Parts: sequence; C-alpha cells; structure tokens
Amino acid sequence: MKRSSSSIVQTRQPPWRSSIVIGLAVVALLGGCATVPNANGVAPTTQDPNVRGPVSGVGLEGSDIITMTDQMMRDMLANPQLAGAKTPPRVIIDAQYFKNDGAQPINLNVITDRLRVNLNRAANGRMTFVSRENAAMVAQERDLKRSGATDVGTTGMTRAQAGADYRLGGRMATVDARNVSTGMVQRYTQVTFEMIDLESATIVWSNLYELSRSAADSVVYR
Repeated sequence: MKRSSSSIVQTRQPPWRSSIVIGLAVVALLGGCATVPNANGVAPTTQDPNVRGPVSGVGLEGSDIITMTDQMMRDMLANPQLAGAKTPPRVIIDAQYFKNDGAQPINLNVITDRLRVNLNRAANGRMTFVSRENAAMVAQERDLKRSGATDVGTTGMTRAQAGADYRLGGRMATVDARNVSTGMVQRYTQVTFEMIDLESATIVWSNLYELSRSAADSVVYR
C-alpha cells in the first residue's frame, strides 16, 4: 500500500529539532560529569606537618623546616649572648638577608617566620624582636601622632624607631648528583643560620642544618 505524501510530511522531524535534542543530551552528559569530584584522582587527606607526606622528594620538606627551626630556636636560647644578657638584646629575624643559592625553589619566609614566631614565644622576654619589614607602617603612624592628626596612643612616644643589636643572616645551598642510566637523583642540602652584630659585623651565633636524600621519583618543588 502506498503512503500519501501528506503522511510522509507528518512523520519527518525538522532538522532544527534534532539539533536541539542532541544539544540537550550533550549538556546533560557534561553536567553529569561535573558532579563527580576528582573522579580519576586521589581524595585529599589531612597530613601531620611533622611527618613527611606521600608527595616528597630529595629536597627540603615541610617536616624538615619544622625540625630545623625547632633546633635553631633551642640553640639560640642556649646562647648566653643572645638569651642570657642582663638587658635583652634587640634582634631582627626575617628573610631579607637569608639567601637561596640552591637548586630547590622555596619561599624563605616559611623558614624565618616560623623561627621568629616560635623564638619570640619561647624567649619569654629574653630577647626583643624588631620588625624592619613593617618600618614604613610604623613611620606613617609616628608622623600622624606628631602632626596632631591622632593622639599619642596609650604607650607613649619614642625618640625614634628601635635600633637592633643583631640580625639573622643565612644561606641555603645544595649539591646534586644524577645517575643517567637509572634515573636516581641524590641531593645534599645545607642551610646555614648566623646572627650578625649590627655594629661590629661579628658573628655572635651560628648553626647549620643538613640532609642528604636520593630518589628516582619525579617530584616538582614550587
């Protein structure tokens, strides 16, 4: 039996309608994929900062920084010139003169900030900590007080900002070796800390932290 031309027209779908159906299907598929978090990865986990985590290489790790700064803090507090003087010395501990000459990129503030904060807490008044990083902020407030724009506060005014007796200096350096046939990499890391007398340029305290590690894993430090 032959179909009429009118029945053929009624059953045929317009091209634009098919495009809409396909587009909606793609959107639904993409939306469904977006609801699956990290489908092919590893779920995030909380790590103890004192322990080396699952992503580690031959360089300085977070756990090393904790161990290192704790050792330096205890050694500085045992130094009579730094922590045993009758008048607590004024010290500057920041990364201004702490250099990275090694192969590993690292934010040196992570080291010096942790050392300063914990040393300030443990010193309990045996040292006075001076901030050079915030000198411009202090100068601005001093100008406001002296111009009469503000009152003098509650602690009074000083003739000038505090001068420092000692300042932290240091250096991070590395020595690398690679076996091209096996892909093994070995790195020796040495971090040196020194407290410099800001009048005589003498070194009143120094210490170092060192480690050596080897691995064949590809870990990128940032």
